[in-house]
Amino acid sequence: MGAIPAQRETVSRASDAPAPGGVGAETRALLPGSPISPGSARTLVRNALTEWAASGLPGTEHLSARLVDDAVVAVSELVTNAVVHAGTDLELTCRLEDTGALLVEVLDHHPSRPPRDGEVEAPYETPEYGRGLRLVSRLAESWGVTYRTGAKTVWARLPAEDPVAAKDDIEAYAEERALERGLRVAEILAPEPQRAERERDWLNRGALSFLAEASDLLAGQLDENLVAALAGQLIVPRLADWCAVWLEDEVAGRWGYPRSGEAGGGAGWAAEGAAGTGPRLARVWHGSENLIEELRQALEKEPPLPADDHRTGPVEYPWPGAALGARGVRGTALAYRLIAGGRPLGTLVIGRADLVRFPDEVTGLVEDLARRVALAIGAARQYARQATISRVLQRGLLPGAVAEIPGVASALVYEPYDKGGPSGDFYDLFPAGDGRWCFAIGDVQGKGPEAAVVIGIARPWLRLLAREGYRVADVLDRLNQLLLDDATEAADAAARALVGPVPPAPGDGPQTRFLSLLYGELTPFDGGIRCTLASAGHPLPLLLGAGGEVHTAAHPQTLLGVVEDATYTSETFELRSGDTLLCVTDGVTERRSGTRQFDDGDGLATALAGCAGLNAELIAERIRRLVHEFSGRPPEDDLALLVLQAE
Repeated sequence: MGAIPAQRETVSRASDAPAPGGVGAETRALLPGSPISPGSARTLVRNALTEWAASGLPGTEHLSARLVDDAVVAVSELVTNAVVHAGTDLELTCRLEDTGALLVEVLDHHPSRPPRDGEVEAPYETPEYGRGLRLVSRLAESWGVTYRTGAKTVWARLPAEDPVAAKDDIEAYAEERALERGLRVAEILAPEPQRAERERDWLNRGALSFLAEASDLLAGQLDENLVAALAGQLIVPRLADWCAVWLEDEVAGRWGYPRSGEAGGGAGWAAEGAAGTGPRLARVWHGSENLIEELRQALEKEPPLPADDHRTGPVEYPWPGAALGARGVRGTALAYRLIAGGRPLGTLVIGRADLVRFPDEVTGLVEDLARRVALAIGAARQYARQATISRVLQRGLLPGAVAEIPGVASALVYEPYDKGGPSGDFYDLFPAGDGRWCFAIGDVQGKGPEAAVVIGIARPWLRLLAREGYRVADVLDRLNQLLLDDATEAADAAARALVGPVPPAPGDGPQTRFLSLLYGELTPFDGGIRCTLASAGHPLPLLLGAGGEVHTAAHPQTLLGVVEDATYTSETFELRSGDTLLCVTDGVTERRSGTRQFDDGDGLATALAGCAGLNAELIAERIRRLVHEFSGRPPEDDLALLVLQAE
């Protein structure tokens, strides 16, 4: 990659490169100059391309998984570059041409700072910056920079065909198509093999930079298998000809193979007849792709057997010469235990042909890298455990199925902000006996485990009180008192058990958990549905008449869990054929775009009025889409809405 192409002009097209065809689809978004923007940009582009692929627009027939992954990587690098070196708000544009080429543009408002380019350093050294644009240049057919008054746009055009496969002079990239596209980062980070006399110089000059950037790369992964794959890309071919990563259970001895000193374990490697399934060979990587499968088969016969102690230093490993062809008859292999937090996680093995002994500089560098790999695997496993707990907990907080009400069509949209943790929003729709059905939609103060505990208390009590025959206002009275009594202490105790003890801030007393709730009861009768409801500190429900008129269907009352002697009242009305009741959480009404909110100027009522004549599912989908399109940024709060329509 040579000098960065820079054009100063005033035309509207940033790239100034005429596209071979017309525009098939386009999406734009405004992003803040903050560390969360690259992740938001990746999600936005991947979702947009997925929707385009399903739409059948011109050019979408050329969309492939490779192009989608390349686009996500390129956008991530361009946005990251702008966040780091500009620090202003950004404008992201992704445009699909009918030829299948994809144009991505990132505009910032700091034109005096050009993008950093790392090619000025010697090729055998490890540069300290600039890899983002080097990566973009590998993926893109062309790229450049456009300057305008007060703004700078960095753009890249990704062709429908694979540019890496088309560059004959880049042999180091010819084999990486079998891996995830994200491994290209590791391929660039690990320098290509150099002459022997330069190796020691590189180790002295670039080892610290290599380890620092390897740490950043590994720390961002939340999947242990991808961590193992990245480790292979980092090591081969710079530090070894091949490497392998075994992953094992964290509980020592669970695999059932003999411990060192037992039968078959004296040599430190699994012997024939060893019990148990052994560790899992997660990744094998070789500089020559056609040797990987044969090497894998050979290594699976020699799984590493951990010693009783938890030493991470290298020990000799049997050389799998028969699997490495004529050149690999002789060589040296070393094994490193992967241990994090005192727990064994697996083993990293490296090997190099025609070598009697690895240089000390290499063994030390790989040992440092192995520690980082172990930490990344441990973090990925911890994330997987927490994600599993959160999913199980979330399933327990929400109904398994929404009840079907005779004469009423219902539709629900539920989108938690944190996909990996419990949401603060909840909903329910259930039969209460005696021909009654009850519905609820609520929002707990805060999120995470504390909110989950409150929902776990409130939702079962709602069902119990409703089925015991308590009316709407009485249910809210009792639930309010419940939140103010011992239930609050129970919620705090349970939350502390989940997240650990947190020292109270000065002046903190007992922590009350506020709950906003819209709760109602539906009773079908000949000619319609009788609805009784009450809102406790919740966005007011809206009623859409069959003729298109919209008005609120309740009056505001105090949040639950705030006032000791609060008394709640309810309102009753009838839903006739075609009437629609819309219930939402504040993730809808308070959706922000700059200083504006979605419900400013009765925005939600206006949106609902435009849904006259639509069925419940179409109304729910239209409101959801309008809320998302209100701002170019991803939602920053949980979002839930319930539509009830009299048939």
